[in-house]
Amino acid sequence: MATTISRLDTRELRAWRGLLRVHAQLSKALDAQLIAAHGLPLSSYEVLMYLFDELADSVLLSRSGLTRLVDRLEREGYLERCSCAHDARGAFAVLTPAGREKVEAARATHLAGVRELFLSHFSEDELDVLGDAMDRVLKP
Repeated sequence: MATTISRLDTRELRAWRGLLRVHAQLSKALDAQLIAAHGLPLSSYEVLMYLFDELADSVLLSRSGLTRLVDRLEREGYLERCSCAHDARGAFAVLTPAGREKVEAARATHLAGVRELFLSHFSEDELDVLGDAMDRVLKP
């Protein structure tokens, strides 16, 4: 038995497509800014920031896409791999001093871009509403 699923109405479609377009536009602009100022693509910046902020020194790697990115960051001298005693398939990525320097330099560019390209379009109250709305989407 086939289930009929209704199309998105105009309001739903506008919100959904708007989110996708905004994400694509912001990602492209932030990527261009980071490359121009630091020679560092947004995806590389995000991995370095994850290591720098969230885990301080290491993160367990296993996915092939992340592994390829880590390979490049390792070749560029921003991180190094250490073997994982608990899982022979994985390795720990450790931020190098050069990686710390790069991410600290790129952080100001990234934050300025986020503020200019996205946050500046909203009042403080609107930012609260937007944050609350995103939290609802992210919560199971």
